[in-house]
Amino acid sequence: MPALSQVKISIYNTLGEVIDVLVNRDQAAGYYEVNWNASKLASGVYFYSIEATSAEAGKDFAIVKKMMLLK
Repeated sequence: MPALSQVKISIYNTLGEVIDVLVNRDQAAGYYEVNWNASKLASGVYFYSIEATSAEAGKDFAIVKKMMLLK
């Protein structure tokens, strides 16, 4: 994170239902790592979204990516 931001990282199934919310808090500037325990889920395609809203106007970030869970 380049600056203090409200960060939310969510996991979705292929139907668009929220499976898990990994992060939903303010985070200071810096590098972060997040682990996801998917041991109770089936193998398949999932999506994750990362949203960051900075305290500074015009510094919003949002992205959705596809991932494959293999067991």
